[in-house]
Amino acid sequence: MEAMKHFPKLLSSQIGFDVAETLLEGFNRHYRNFSDAGVLAKGLFESADWRGLQRLARERIMSYDERVAECVATLEDEYEAEDIDGEVWQQIKLHYIGLLTTHRQPECAETFFNSVCCKILHRSYFNNDFIFVRPAISTEYIENDEPAAKPTYRAYYPGKDGLAATLERIVTNFQLETPFEDLARDVDCVMRALRETFGEVEPKANFQIHVLSSLFFRNQSAYIIGRIINGDLLAPFAVPVRHAGTGRLALDAVLLRPEQLLVMFSFSHSYFLVDMEVPSAWVEFLRTIMPRKPRGEIYTSLGLQKQGKNLFYRDLLHHLKHSSDQFVAAPGIRGMVMIVFTLPSFPYVFKVIKDSFPAPKETTRAQVEAKYQLVKRHDRLGRLADTLEYSSVALPVARLDEALVSELEKLAPSMIEYEGDNLVIRHLYIERRMVPLNLWLQNGSDAEVEHGIREYGNAVKDLMRANIFPGDMLYKNFGVTRHGRVVFYDYDEIEYLTDCNVRAVPQPRNEEDELSGEPWYSVGPHDIFPETYRTFLLGDTRVRRYFLEHHPDFFDPALWQESKTRLLAGEVPDCFPYDPSIRFSVRYPECYADDLSAAPARAA
Repeated sequence: MEAMKHFPKLLSSQIGFDVAETLLEGFNRHYRNFSDAGVLAKGLFESADWRGLQRLARERIMSYDERVAECVATLEDEYEAEDIDGEVWQQIKLHYIGLLTTHRQPECAETFFNSVCCKILHRSYFNNDFIFVRPAISTEYIENDEPAAKPTYRAYYPGKDGLAATLERIVTNFQLETPFEDLARDVDCVMRALRETFGEVEPKANFQIHVLSSLFFRNQSAYIIGRIINGDLLAPFAVPVRHAGTGRLALDAVLLRPEQLLVMFSFSHSYFLVDMEVPSAWVEFLRTIMPRKPRGEIYTSLGLQKQGKNLFYRDLLHHLKHSSDQFVAAPGIRGMVMIVFTLPSFPYVFKVIKDSFPAPKETTRAQVEAKYQLVKRHDRLGRLADTLEYSSVALPVARLDEALVSELEKLAPSMIEYEGDNLVIRHLYIERRMVPLNLWLQNGSDAEVEHGIREYGNAVKDLMRANIFPGDMLYKNFGVTRHGRVVFYDYDEIEYLTDCNVRAVPQPRNEEDELSGEPWYSVGPHDIFPETYRTFLLGDTRVRRYFLEHHPDFFDPALWQESKTRLLAGEVPDCFPYDPSIRFSVRYPECYADDLSAAPARAA
């Protein structure tokens, strides 16, 4: 193998083909695991095994890196891959392309190829002919043509049997084992919501309903997702299916506006578990009902986060070629742990961990990275921003503001190096850009401040339910999304709430204690004192008024202890990624007069 470059071309070609086959076998093993998770999710949902669903979601996130590591180890053991020369790597790529011509996940297989190669090859190879900088195989019109295979979506024609019967058939075709509490009642609620949104529907010649052929599982819901076509109308819809208090199933609501689906697929929610054979076809379908959603974000929401990450990076490179503004420090208060910068024309922020942290921060780079990994695997309940993590990102020096370069050189010199006209950042997090909540509250109208504070309190309470103690709860560590939702994005001090010791502030022993600027009581490393949060959260008059109006219980240790007690008792948090006012039990209470299980819940 050391003399690979001197091997005859025929032998080199055979080795290239064998390596390509090994790479594809590694990807196929990964995608089988991915698909199996979507199938297993259905059974876990039917049996209401919420902890099982959480565990399955975590394992699937970690599975990709495990399969990449397996493949790298195989290539090293069998082919001494690091010693393979450039000519053979080019042959490997060509053979791999040939193997993908009839593949049903070629774009994901190309990304897997890149992941393996970047583990084996030096960074100087990252942007050359050895990897897939651009896709080589078209994903248009791929379908699973096997006779017994499910299509990407099913088409239903209500003109034949009527809309109500068609809707009922759509639901029953998913063959959920758990029976429905009252499917006719639920379908009637869907019909009422459709009439209230679109008026009386006059069927056109092309009246049809397209429904993706597998359910989307997340938290304690399964979602039916599709589109209604009638004349020039193309309307999206999503119907959450949930367990009712009777142990049976019920349709909980119907989402009929693109904005509602955008929130459901947002970066602050955990990934769906879904069984799909041709992911590109699913992404194209979802793009027809969410045209503003980038493909990379849809792939990520479907659980194919590495493909989403790959597409995002291609989008960034494309944007850099067609823009001229500079990367600058992000607006807001500078952080103690991260350098945060942004490209104004691109709706994301870039975060680099500093080399050292000033007091009172007591953490390390490894600990910060571990916190971000925790969030990646955790159930985010719509309140934790997802991050894309990259290594060795090259940015043109000419596009970097001088003040930003100086800050990077001063505060994170170990994280950067110059290579030609580029500045290479060794480790980088990228997140969706939001308006920092402190700026929102500082510059907002009374109505905006009230909304921001109501959302902030709800966000922290949802994090508590998700077993997350934010640590640093200053407003600067929360952002407001374009949909007006408050999301947490600073993870270096988060802890599990169940690891925290919730305490009330002891009564002062004397006047000296009462006037002291320092605590007169002992404080352990995991002690939290909710009463003390008043000091740094209620300084502004408007903020104080709205905070005490909407969240008077926030500073009561009993609220925090109750959440911790519920978690320790095994309660699994739930999430409604839509306004509770559209839940059928709230919207049409007369239909649920005898259903004590239909109490409204707050959206997360």
